[in-house]
Amino acid sequence: MRRRARTTLVDVARLAGVSAVTVSKVLNGKGHISPETQEKVQRAAALLGYVANTAARRLRGGATRILGMVVPELVSPYFAELARAAADAAGRCGYDLGLFTTSRDPQRERERIQSLLGGMADGLLLVVPVGAGEFLSTLEQSQVPIVLINYFGGATHLPVVRGENYEGTVALLHHLLALGHRRIGFIGGAEHSGQAKERYRAYREVMRAAGLWDEALVQPGDFTRRKGLEGARALLGLPSPPTAIFAGSDLMAFGVMEAAQERGLQVPADLSIAGFDDSPLASLIPPGLTTVAHPIGDIAEASVRLLLEAIEGNPVRDQLLEFPSRLVVRGSTAPPKTPLP
Repeated sequence: MRRRARTTLVDVARLAGVSAVTVSKVLNGKGHISPETQEKVQRAAALLGYVANTAARRLRGGATRILGMVVPELVSPYFAELARAAADAAGRCGYDLGLFTTSRDPQRERERIQSLLGGMADGLLLVVPVGAGEFLSTLEQSQVPIVLINYFGGATHLPVVRGENYEGTVALLHHLLALGHRRIGFIGGAEHSGQAKERYRAYREVMRAAGLWDEALVQPGDFTRRKGLEGARALLGLPSPPTAIFAGSDLMAFGVMEAAQERGLQVPADLSIAGFDDSPLASLIPPGLTTVAHPIGDIAEASVRLLLEAIEGNPVRDQLLEFPSRLVVRGSTAPPKTPLP
């Protein structure tokens, strides 16, 4: 039995009644082609099941018009919103966004990156990469442009776009201290995350400067609701529990709210709760979550713009773009019932 031949660009052109050059321009979004002709070509391509061979096009020196994006996971509202914003930014520039997840697995991250660098995309957005050292050195030699997003690891020549974490955390803690809280619990983020390390560093330094540092008030986390729930249960079970809990992400803060509900505590009357990210749900879940807004839109726009500059051959090595975060006060924080001096 003979194998069916792959549908070619010439086949699409024949069915649409146009030239192969016209088909190529339509499918690559180039040139000034009438809407009627574009519709004919797209309909013919769909009928024939034509799929462009982007890897072959790359080998011929052409462009795929695809930007690859590798994220740890999409369960987090933060990563989902970042991916959406990047897709919108890419679309406005005539590019599609190919999204890959790693489940925070370094080996899987490497496999996804290698696939994208093998011709599947014109450039790569790598979000909170867990690979470091020798692997990053290898990426610096890539012929495919790469932009790192929210990277806080060792020195690299790759361009980096990120949101600020330290000052936003300081502002949040000063807000809680000004309300009269003295026992402020903290639930950290994922162990490998440079962002989590920055938030913990700010918490430790602010609490030490205020003479309020207590190791018992720190719980490990991983940015998930489950870890927020577990960490809050441990903190609220202390002989002298905190009057406020700062979770290293909004998703963990929602877990803290669940733990408070389990104990019959009212938020914020009995317990103030704060998060980080200002995810879409932060303003919707009663009483509204006090949090630190990360500039997701700015990060996505700048990352795509920087990557397109690199694709066009402009120098972007060693560039670092950092956008400020912003404290957002809502109903989940209030003065404690019995403020300490």
